[in-house]
Amino acid sequence: MNNILVTGANGQLGSELHEISASYKENRFFFTDKEALNITNEEQIKDFCKINNINTIINCAAYTAVDKAEDDEESANQINNVATKYLAQIAKENDISFIHVSTDYVFNGTNHKPYKEDDIVNPIGVYGKTKLYGEVALLEVNPKNSIIIRTSWVYSSFGANFVKTMLNLSKSRDELNVIFDQVGSPTYAKDLAICILEILPKIKNDSVEIFHYSNEGVCSWYDFAKTIFKLSNIECKVNPIESFEYPTPVKRPHYSLLNKAKIKNKFNIQIPYWRDSLKECLKVLKENR
Repeated sequence: MNNILVTGANGQLGSELHEISASYKENRFFFTDKEALNITNEEQIKDFCKINNINTIINCAAYTAVDKAEDDEESANQINNVATKYLAQIAKENDISFIHVSTDYVFNGTNHKPYKEDDIVNPIGVYGKTKLYGEVALLEVNPKNSIIIRTSWVYSSFGANFVKTMLNLSKSRDELNVIFDQVGSPTYAKDLAICILEILPKIKNDSVEIFHYSNEGVCSWYDFAKTIFKLSNIECKVNPIESFEYPTPVKRPHYSLLNKAKIKNKFNIQIPYWRDSLKECLKVLKENR
């Protein structure tokens, strides 16, 4: 029996893992949030792993409030960096496999082709920097059978995200302005959750490896919004605007495409097209209403 600790269980990815976990009967899952397990407390993690005989950790926990992080760097660093280091150290000491979820925000978004795992990192805000520090901490501790998965533009039927925001705004507005000069690949958290559990038995490495995962294809936030409304049969006009017309405390990467060749080739997986996955998520949301 594989005893798996899932941190950040109430987030989008953690919730999707919980939803599909019953299909993976060879595993026993321990889904935790910050109330059940404080991952910024090293002793709590050690005790939890020992008591429950944990042999795999999937770290979905993260401080993801990109703008808020600029004024709350200490909290962001504790969750994105310090906690990751503690989890990595405990994984190494106890021969625990470790899957750590990271972000496209470790890049500055100035590339002209999809980012590969070994491209130069250069985050442009506190969120991206603290996530990168967490990656570096994990690489330095270097527990066996451990990987980092960077992903982008995550959405789900759970939690708060761009898809649900667009649907909610369309109830009260006939017209929306959405940025068109930031491009990337949306990632349906359910697809990533399935990927993680499918590749889990195949992870065998002496040094931490980095992989990229998002859905296939490319779009701007404008294209994303247009497609959400089209697939939902919602009449809402979407106006394309430039980033400077919608200022935020932190600059967002203009280019967030991730090259997924490594994870596809290493684990022989197929990745769904973003529009197909969006259609599935919208169906789930409709059924849940």
